[in-house]
Amino acid sequence: MALYYGQLTWHKQAMFLVSSERGLVFVGTPSKPLNEIDAFFKDISLVHDQTRVQAAADQLQQYFDGHETLDIPVDFISGTPLQQQVWRTLQQIPRGTTWTYSQLADAVGKPQAVRAVASAVGKNPITVVVPCHRIIRKNGDIGQYRSGVAMKRTLLTMEGAI
Repeated sequence: MALYYGQLTWHKQAMFLVSSERGLVFVGTPSKPLNEIDAFFKDISLVHDQTRVQAAADQLQQYFDGHETLDIPVDFISGTPLQQQVWRTLQQIPRGTTWTYSQLADAVGKPQAVRAVASAVGKNPITVVVPCHRIIRKNGDIGQYRSGVAMKRTLLTMEGAI
């Protein structure tokens, strides 16, 4: 499967963006190499094409500059049905709001599967756009984040959630 990649620079750090024909499939961690994607997708070929990701890059830049919303098409080309359900539900969490893993498990109709839901959150390939950073621990701790706890705190602060 051919996917298209380009990048966005935020705080002097490159973030790789990868898209299919239908939408964004991956947002990389700032300053990490493109091969970070290998943990999420197998049997893909990457074609450099900034024009394919430029609209997403522009919207993300506006978001980082304080714009309220993101309306970037996404394409869940990986993940189990539960993971994809979790990722779709994450998109429904409003900016400035946090949920706990338990709340998310309830929202996907799997209240007894908090660990599986938490695992799905951690495997989200489209960070920021699919806002897994809005999930915190029940005790109020912000928890882990693929792009680092500092970035999670930055995003939550920027959104007014903390």
